[in-house]
This record gives sequence, C-alpha cells and structure tokens, in this order.
Amino acid sequence: MNDPLEPYYKTLDEMKQKGLYTPVRVLESPQGPWFTIDGKKVLNFCSNNYLGLAQDKRLVSAVIKAVKKYGVGPGAVRPISGNLKLHMEAEAALAKFKGAEAAFLLQGGFIGNIVAIQTILGKEDIVISDELNHASIIDAIRLAQIKNKFIYKHLDMTDLERVLNEAKKIQGNHLMLIVTDGVFSMDGDIAPMPDIVRLAKKYGAITMVDDAHGEGVLGQGRGIAHHFKLHGKIDIEVGTLSKAFGVLGGVIAGKKELIEYYRQKGRPYLFSTGLTVADTAAVIEGVKILSRSKSLVKKLWDNAKYLRESFQKLGFNTGSTQTPITPVMLGDENLAKTFSSKLFEHKVFATPIKYPMVPLGKARIRVMPSAGHSKKDLDFGLKIFEKVGKELGVI
Repeated sequence: MNDPLEPYYKTLDEMKQKGLYTPVRVLESPQGPWFTIDGKKVLNFCSNNYLGLAQDKRLVSAVIKAVKKYGVGPGAVRPISGNLKLHMEAEAALAKFKGAEAAFLLQGGFIGNIVAIQTILGKEDIVISDELNHASIIDAIRLAQIKNKFIYKHLDMTDLERVLNEAKKIQGNHLMLIVTDGVFSMDGDIAPMPDIVRLAKKYGAITMVDDAHGEGVLGQGRGIAHHFKLHGKIDIEVGTLSKAFGVLGGVIAGKKELIEYYRQKGRPYLFSTGLTVADTAAVIEGVKILSRSKSLVKKLWDNAKYLRESFQKLGFNTGSTQTPITPVMLGDENLAKTFSSKLFEHKVFATPIKYPMVPLGKARIRVMPSAGHSKKDLDFGLKIFEKVGKELGVI
C-alpha cells in the first residue's frame, strides 16, 4: 500500500534541489552578539534580539524571583484559574509604555493578529491589506473567512485610496479594516501610518498595525504610534514580545472597551493557557528598563546606521530599509544559500532568507544588528561579508 503522505516527502527533495530547504542549526549557548552553534562560536548576525534583552542579567534575575514565587506556569486558561497577578501587571505596564488605554497579553504575536482580526470581523466585513503584510495577518484573514478582501500595492497610498473607493461601494453597515505591518520584517521599511490613519478616517475605516518590529525599536522604543505621534489614533496595535523584549508573547493595545471585548470573545485567549511565569516576569522587567533609559535603543540605531552605510560603501545593495533590519540583496536562492554557508565557514552566522519568506528571485541575507554588538563585532562581520562577496562575484 502506498503511503498517502508520499507526495509531501517528495516535496522536501524538490525544495533541496531548488535551494529552498532550510536546515535548522542547534544553538548551544545564550542568545547574544556571539553564540555557539553546532560546537562553533560564531558572530550572531541574524537574531531579532534587537536590544540584547534575551540574555540580560536583569531579566534573568526577575524571572528567577518570579518562578520561585509563582512556579513555572499558570496551570489553566486565564478565564478559569490561570490569571496571575503578573499577567495583570504586565498588561498595565505595556499599556502605559505604549501610551494606550489598555493592553491584552497573549501567547504570541501570531496569535495576537488572529485574535485582533478574527474576533471582530465577520464574513461580510471588509479587510484592506498591504501586499507585503506578514503571514500571520494573511492567516488571520483566512481564519475569519472574510469574503471582501482587498490588497493595495506596498506602501502606495494612491493605490490604497483607489482600493478604499472600491470597498466603500459595498461597505453598507459592515466594518472596514485597513491592516498593515508597521515595520516590514524582510525589507525594513516603515508603513506611512499618518497617511493610513487619515485615509481611514476619510472613508470610515478602522486601522490596525502589527508593530512586531517596531516595539523596542521605533519611537525611542515605545513603538510606531510614538514614532509618528499617533497615540489613540490607531484603533488596534498588535505587538510581539519575542523581538526587542527577547522573550515570548504578544500584545494587543487600544481603547479599554475594545480590549475588554477581546478578553471576553477572543477564542485563542479563552481556550489556551496564558503566558508562562518566566516570560511575563521578563516582560515587566523589560518595560522597566526601557522606561528608565533610552541607551539600548540609541546603541541599536547607532550600530544599524554604521552597518548599513558600511555595506553600501562595500557595494552591497541594502534595499529600501529605514530600520535596523539590513537586507543584503542577492536575488538567486542558491546564491543566498551558498553565501550563508561561506559566511558560516568564516564564523559569521547569517541565514539566507528565501521563498516563501520572500518572493522567488528576491533572496537575501537579512542582517540584524543589536545593541549588544560592539564596533569590533560589526567590523569583523563586514570584513567577512566583503571577503565572501568578492569570492562569489556579488561585489
């Protein structure tokens, strides 16, 4: 009898032949500027640990203290018996930090986008989405089974207004949502939120932003609303605590009535256990650190500027980035795979980003500096990139 799953196994072989297969390496030390992978100490050039908080001793201390007091996990979904005092403290701290009326803590940013969209939009409602939005937004729209889906060209406000005109014709009494990433994770460009908010108001839509790569990075670390001075004007802010905060979790921020509605109706919240004690305690400490000082955020941006300008001087194409996300554009999937392998041979760890994470033919090495990198670290990485770039004929 044939295995009915055989076609999926063959797909793996095809992916390997096309350079689309991604092997997973094993990290054997704390997340940091340098770490050990497969027994080899390498420069970490591809982590989302923007501020170095994943291994920060202050967060570690806060976690140990909380675990000794509360144990390891909540033990139940929050609406039953798993709503820890820590969860409430983290939500209050995040709301204040982001300048929002209220915040809602979830198990991850992916889940945050699902809750944000699926809970308030029905099949007959309308969603308008940037063409390069994150997979979690796309999947959230699919889960909500929304029939009226519109896509506008990436960051193109003229095209957004064209789409809004089309959508307005069928809106009636239905909800119309404009949703976008704040910082686009593969290219590092920023959504023009003031224009999006203005157009939303003009056409009777609400706005949602996925601020995963903006929290801890934009607006002195407080996110995209702070960056554009749009406090209270973006209806739904979704964030991810697994990037700059260095832990695990997601957050939705907005008006207190909306957040309370999510708390009462959000299925992933109602039917899954809340965030762990360790992650929640770490979030609280991370907010305290960023509220007291902007030094980590400043160091991150200083490192990003130095790295981007140095890559460009060497002749690399860094795309349209406006943030610390620094793509080294290569195009071909197999070239990106080979480039990454040669970097690793010379003690630089930077994985290839290729289809389906980016369109075919748009492969790259996405370099991610952090506040933890020294200038010496960056110079080492740049030297190896130059060596490999010349060897492969990229520069």
